[in-house]
Amino acid sequence: MPLAGIHAGLAFAGPYTPLMNPNALEQLLDYTFSNRSLFELALTHQSFSETHNERLEFLGDSILSGSVAALLYERFPRLSEGGLSRIRSNLVRESTLHEIAVALNLGAWLKLGEAEISAGGRSRPSILADAFEAILGGVFLDGGFPPAERLVRRIYTPVLDTIDIRHFGKDPKSRLQEFLQARHIPVPAYSIIAVLDHEQPRRYQSECVVKTLRQRTTGIGLNRRAAEREAAQRMLSILEQSAPT
Repeated sequence: MPLAGIHAGLAFAGPYTPLMNPNALEQLLDYTFSNRSLFELALTHQSFSETHNERLEFLGDSILSGSVAALLYERFPRLSEGGLSRIRSNLVRESTLHEIAVALNLGAWLKLGEAEISAGGRSRPSILADAFEAILGGVFLDGGFPPAERLVRRIYTPVLDTIDIRHFGKDPKSRLQEFLQARHIPVPAYSIIAVLDHEQPRRYQSECVVKTLRQRTTGIGLNRRAAEREAAQRMLSILEQSAPT
């Protein structure tokens, strides 16, 4: 699910054009590298060169996790350790980093091999997420922890302004169960009602039934768990809309 606020901390880079000026990316990051080779390395994928950004990605992953943890600790003083961990894990997962990279249009500046470009590498979520972490690692090595942390805070603070910490990051099945239990309604039942194998990859269709409320929803996913999550999310949306305010 897209995160509101991602674009608030960044100026959107606009559509890709060949040979984009790397200085424009630095303007979006609000950071200028003193060591240009670090900047170039952060943008270099393993498909382009034997010298690539994977080690910087490893470093940036730790910088990101620590910076987000500190921000959450300050922002939510009453939230439990479990709640802090839940929110952090969702803020630093690949899908979120992909959204950030898209807001930066990071794919426009990546150095990729020709085969990777042809395979859609400039928009591949894993490549973009890894590149963002590599940039954080590069900023840390180039300027130290303070500018890397500032970049993280500038991006994530607007996101935290928009989320509901009670539910953010919770699995739809857990949220649905909590919703029903709070109203003394029996938990839902899930079942796989179809296997859609006429096309690849195979997909599963799950049904979610809340018998007491006479409600049924379905969901489709690449596995049983994903299908149940989608069915639960649809059920939750229906029940929340009909619940008294």
